[in-house]
Amino acid sequence: MSTGLIIVIVVVAVVVVALIGVAVAMPQLRSRRLQQQFGPEYERAVAQHDGDAKEAERELSERVKRTGELELHPLDPAQRERYLARWTALQEQFVDAPGKAVIDADRLLTELLRERGYPEDDQEFALSVHHAGSLDGYRVSRSAADRAAAGSATTEDLRDAFVRARETFDELVTEGTGTTTERTN
Repeated sequence: MSTGLIIVIVVVAVVVVALIGVAVAMPQLRSRRLQQQFGPEYERAVAQHDGDAKEAERELSERVKRTGELELHPLDPAQRERYLARWTALQEQFVDAPGKAVIDADRLLTELLRERGYPEDDQEFALSVHHAGSLDGYRVSRSAADRAAAGSATTEDLRDAFVRARETFDELVTEGTGTTTERTN
């Protein structure tokens, strides 16, 4: 066998081994990327799929694809100031009427999401892609707003929900500005 043929065989073998290595590593890299992007939502999706990580990852990847088609945008300064003023009013309202304040905070978050370009029919779905870290707080505040409307929320539930709603509000109202809002609750 000639030296040239041996070199070609070795090069082909190295390329094949490298391709196999990449093929093996890609799913792990994809999993790690989705875990980092979605945080606790990744584990929630795996649990919803009875521990089937591949199926959960398929769903999460679909979420990324679908929300990639959205035209999300930050608020302009005037919009931001209006939302901040409305939140301040909600904080003041919370002292005297915590249930109503949580319900109104839920409505304000829904309006803010819509104004930012999130779809009205499934804001939670899109929020999971762009703000996975505050998604649990969003869910807590939504649930508490429902319980408040039914008259079954405790004051502690309402307080926790209001604080969690504020975290989501802060992310949404300041995204794209390089600033954060000052917490007063």
